[in-house]
Amino acid sequence: MSDPIKKITLKDGTVRYRFVVDIGRDPATGKRQQKTFTFDTKREARAEYDKTRHKVNEGTYIRPSNTTVGEYLDGWLEGATRNLRASSNRSYRDALRPVREQLGATPIQRVTKADIERMVTWMETAGRRRGGKPGTGLGPRSVRLTLGRLTAAFEMATLEGLVARNVAKLVKPPKYKPAKPDTWSKNEVRLFILKAKEDRLHAAWRLTLYGLRRGEVLGLRWDEDVDFGEFAKACERHELKWCVDCYAEGTATVQVQQARVLVEGKVLIVPPKSENGFRKLPLDVAAASALHTLKVKQAEEKLAVGEGYRQSGYVAVDEAGEPVHPEWYSDEFGRLSKRAGVKRIVLHEGRHTALSLMEKAGVPISIVSKWAGHYDTAFTYSTYVHASDEDLQSGTETLGKLYG
Repeated sequence: MSDPIKKITLKDGTVRYRFVVDIGRDPATGKRQQKTFTFDTKREARAEYDKTRHKVNEGTYIRPSNTTVGEYLDGWLEGATRNLRASSNRSYRDALRPVREQLGATPIQRVTKADIERMVTWMETAGRRRGGKPGTGLGPRSVRLTLGRLTAAFEMATLEGLVARNVAKLVKPPKYKPAKPDTWSKNEVRLFILKAKEDRLHAAWRLTLYGLRRGEVLGLRWDEDVDFGEFAKACERHELKWCVDCYAEGTATVQVQQARVLVEGKVLIVPPKSENGFRKLPLDVAAASALHTLKVKQAEEKLAVGEGYRQSGYVAVDEAGEPVHPEWYSDEFGRLSKRAGVKRIVLHEGRHTALSLMEKAGVPISIVSKWAGHYDTAFTYSTYVHASDEDLQSGTETLGKLYG
């Protein structure tokens, strides 16, 4: 068998050593592919020939490709975001915006750790494009999210044999300590509910403080999701409909089957986050009465507005029947909190408040988790249940009773 390494002499008399290796067939066209290597010495050529042949035989050889980072991310995102909610889909794409801007046109096989380090530095100093002053730095959470998505994409590229190794893994993400969610005490919740009773959307605010997500509250429909049950029938004792004195806890229910969420400025109707998110929640008399009051109020508003009233079927609507906008709902929660004289928390922290208070009141964590629509009690505990400094007093009291 002839030596595959050939000696060649260039026009200027320089001697080189060259070999050609069959690297398999092009996955796209099926055509046979070959690659030519040239070295200064035969020893170098022999070493590279043996290494390349071994990689080809083992199936670990990386074929040259001009695929750019942006082109690869297009295909990777198609699979990575399949079957995800619109909001999660957007999260993936937003996280990779800095990558597209800084590395999108670079062939993926040429990306180095240094390239990604420079991108991180740029993100921390000037990478902001939205959610603040453009040109300022992004926070560590955003940088970590981008690195996480990029690392996942490069990991798949490695498995596909497009790159030799995942250089994104080599980049150390910035430190990030999530801010602890703020919550209300029982007294603060009562003050808020007291003020909310004066508002036409009292029922919605109460459900928010019962732990429903914003999208879940705004997605509730009268016909499909609200069931007043026996509350809507005349009681035996007083022969009255909507009798609060004869209300049996859990008679009325709300069923979470969808959510109205905001994605890229558009309000979308989406299913719950998981199978556990589909749930039917029993209501106490206060929540059931608030919903009935709101329904009566909407009937009066419909008569007053006339033909211009929009019959959307949603629970949370304005005086003309138009479903309230998610951003307005969050902002109004802040305004109502101010009028109630309680400390300001963001709307989602009302959910944290509800689940924390339920757990402190002795509700088993399995029930708290199911109420919240979570898949795992450990997640509910670690993410949504919080103890305040004041709560430590109960620990002191318990120890005092135990030790006498």
